[in-house]
Amino acid sequence: MTNLPIYQVDAFASALFKGNPAAVIPLSAWIDDGLMQQIAAENNLAETVFFVPQENSEADFHIRWFTPEFEINLCGHATLASAFVIFNYLGFSKDTVVFSSQSGLLRVTRKDSILEMDFPSWKPKPATDAPAHIAEILGIGAIKGVYRHRDLMIEVATEEEVLAARPDFTALKKTKEMVILTAPGKEADFVSRFFAPDAAVDEDPVTGSAHSQLIPFWSEKLNRKKMFAKQLSKRGGELWCEDVGNRVIIGGQCVFYMKGEITV
Repeated sequence: MTNLPIYQVDAFASALFKGNPAAVIPLSAWIDDGLMQQIAAENNLAETVFFVPQENSEADFHIRWFTPEFEINLCGHATLASAFVIFNYLGFSKDTVVFSSQSGLLRVTRKDSILEMDFPSWKPKPATDAPAHIAEILGIGAIKGVYRHRDLMIEVATEEEVLAARPDFTALKKTKEMVILTAPGKEADFVSRFFAPDAAVDEDPVTGSAHSQLIPFWSEKLNRKKMFAKQLSKRGGELWCEDVGNRVIIGGQCVFYMKGEITV
């Protein structure tokens, strides 16, 4: 039996029970992949994140993210939560932590209460391969545009349409798509929601990695480099965004919820 520390942190939130909760498990060395997947399924959060220290490397830690169903190549809120734990609970003295990952090097810098993530820019391209009846599946009306990078991105005209969407998650799961629904915002520059029932996450509260697509898309559309975004899930999330060319900056706050120990 092995005892492992576990933290739970609400990311992209300024108050408890907002934003997106992530389980954060620091490791001294990697454990079996199957065990990490079982732990993620047991936690039953959108993401459980694991990281190990790296020596003699440009990165401070190697990071990996697991949904309850499978490992994913990039996760923003769990990276933000990991940096929060590293800065506040693991005695890390530098102001920037560097992670190596499936998506390359990821840097997180603390600036007062905001943590800023340096992420890849995934500019989506117009797509013609959306599943049939996707508007009906998402419970929306007219679609303004369909785009794709990692995820299928659906643009609608207004924030109200994003809020009003009522997806048929059973039908959406059959498509195996992860879907971003987005529109211009009223108080925010742009708003979004994110659906991934095939990953056992019907609606993700706040999705940092989706903003790797959203930021370059809206930066070009709005002719603006710095933007404020909201994710319109029930819990809600706030993100400070910047397009810096082939990278994006995604900033947010975190709130500590709990620390415990698991025995496996």
